Amino acid sequence: MKISKKNLTPAQYLVFGYFIIIMLGSILLMLPVATTDGQGLGAIDAVFTATSATCVTGLIVVNTKEAFTHFGSTVIMLLIQIGGLGIMSMSTLFAFIIGKKISLKERLIIQEDLNQYQISGMVRLVQYLLGFTFAIEGTAAVILFARLVQDYPAGRAIYLAIFHAISAFNNAGFDLFGNSLENFTGDITINFVIMALIILGGIGFGVMVEAYNRVRFKKSTLQTKIVLIITLALLIFGFIIFFVLEYDNTLAGLPLLDKTLGAMFLSVTPRTAGFNTVATGALKQSSLFIIIILMFIGASPGSTGGGIKTTTFGVMLVTLKNMITGKEDMEVYNRRFEKKIVYEAFTITMLAAGLVILVTTLLLVIEDFQFIDVLFETVSAFGTVGLSTGITGQLSDISRVLITITMFAGRVGPLTLALAFGERVRKGKYHYPAEKVMVG
Repeated sequence: MKISKKNLTPAQYLVFGYFIIIMLGSILLMLPVATTDGQGLGAIDAVFTATSATCVTGLIVVNTKEAFTHFGSTVIMLLIQIGGLGIMSMSTLFAFIIGKKISLKERLIIQEDLNQYQISGMVRLVQYLLGFTFAIEGTAAVILFARLVQDYPAGRAIYLAIFHAISAFNNAGFDLFGNSLENFTGDITINFVIMALIILGGIGFGVMVEAYNRVRFKKSTLQTKIVLIITLALLIFGFIIFFVLEYDNTLAGLPLLDKTLGAMFLSVTPRTAGFNTVATGALKQSSLFIIIILMFIGASPGSTGGGIKTTTFGVMLVTLKNMITGKEDMEVYNRRFEKKIVYEAFTITMLAAGLVILVTTLLLVIEDFQFIDVLFETVSAFGTVGLSTGITGQLSDISRVLITITMFAGRVGPLTLALAFGERVRKGKYHYPAEKVMVG
């Protein structure tokens, strides 16, 4: 496939854009000034960490608190912000600063980067996106500072507040405490601020724009309704399941309030956040399996999270219901969506499942870990979550490369990645005769 700057598609621009950012981040993390030992990260670990940060995943092969200097952690924080907002959103920000007009080609790339169907209003959407992001992160940082200054010097508390506000809103999961948020299991302020950031970052900027414009729920777009209902349903489902399953396990011995907070956080963090207030490796296998499902579904389109997305899951559910009830049209909430969307949802789900199966199989061949741990690690990478049962740092170099590729595919999107490297087939001028095939 011949590729030149002029004939790059929006999908190819995004793939190469994220690749370049990751490579630049890797080079910076390899500098001696980036690590506390003064030697810099090795090439594979640097690429892994830069990919994890840019793809807002949070999987780590070295302890972020212990391994990186202030310079190194700042590089990671910037990569998280760039990756969370999206390459084109950050490019648009700089265009605003220097007064450059946004071309049609750039609008198309923004449309692809933010998973939007319409090209109209892209620049305004980016303006909202940037405004919401900095306002939410700034507010959260102030609240976190007020809490953290009780335990840390003011200067350190400010940095910790900013870093974790950015990491949480962008659903990255990187932390500077050394053990994620396990020291704050029962801390109401830390828990609710981080959970709020994760949820806001994961519902999608389009939903936030509608909320900002005070559109009543019954007049909201179909996408907003699906996002909110699926998100709320998954959060409630996760909370109930984890409260029951982990009551006498990781939550054992905690006061009822702390148990409740712990179960709530366990339900929120698989939305592709990666923070944890209880040890992930100590969870029951049944809990790990539920988290795998939640991580695979992930966040919502146009958000800072990964996964197949809540809308994809919602479309699959609606299709299933309508097939069972015998409806030909895909109908929900007195609206109908085109069958093309069903095909896209099916394609995304199958590509994602195929990638997870392939990488999991390869890791099982290469490594000597339990199946549930390997599957958990793979889905966490694809969903850009960052949760781990503790095997990340023990992976071999080839396995780290596989997880790196999985994180990249999860952030860019399996369909976007396929479109970037696949040839577009033009619509034919004729149709072949139809023939039935028995299924089921």
